[in-house]
Amino acid sequence: MERDGDLEEAIDGGAAHVARRLYGRSKGKALRAGQARLLQDLLPRLTLDLSQPCPSAAGLFPTAVAEVRLEIGFGGGEHLIAAAAARPDVGFIGCEPFVNGMAKLLARIDALGLANIRLHQGDAAEVIGWLPKASLGRTYLFYPDPWPKRRHRKRRFVSKETLEALAHVLRPGGELRFATDIDDYAGWTLARVRESTDFAWTAAASKDWLTPWQGWTQTKYEAKAMAAGRKPVYLTFMRRGDGASDA
Repeated sequence: MERDGDLEEAIDGGAAHVARRLYGRSKGKALRAGQARLLQDLLPRLTLDLSQPCPSAAGLFPTAVAEVRLEIGFGGGEHLIAAAAARPDVGFIGCEPFVNGMAKLLARIDALGLANIRLHQGDAAEVIGWLPKASLGRTYLFYPDPWPKRRHRKRRFVSKETLEALAHVLRPGGELRFATDIDDYAGWTLARVRESTDFAWTAAASKDWLTPWQGWTQTKYEAKAMAAGRKPVYLTFMRRGDGASDA
């Protein structure tokens, strides 16, 4: 299976660990009154109760869903909202530690009346550790903080430990979709996936990782990155296992 281009050259080694501590500010700009109201009134109704065991991922939603998907660090929520609106038959869990992003998402959920989103304001690793085995059909990790300084790389979300945790909650044949505009982080991720026996990179040629997924919603961050001359890559990793192809 050929994977051409400069992406492979960005692969580097080293160890990484699950970052249980969240770094950076949890709140940026001052919230408007309407945003504060949604955080007070709507967020509690959509928040996962991690203090109780999760009976089933599908049972977290008010109506039957065909599949449950998880977005790790949804930022401004552009992708999560578009995906949930396009697939009312799918349940979506969104994790975001930062208040302003959560407030933006809640405003869109409220405006569109979406019932197939559940939320966690905090570390996605907490939700991943709470969900039952093989309960997710897809996980999204788009433009995570690259922590470019070498001494900070242990803070990167992708690590041996997080891949093992994601493998536990993804069903065989399920997907981990990863996007970044930082070549070093793409290489870092590929290196750790190669070390894993749980995932297979699905790309056969450069077009597979240079082309967004069908129905892709461009985020504000991605638009700024491209305007600055950075080229995003879109990596798809399939969960190996019974019933899943290793191609």
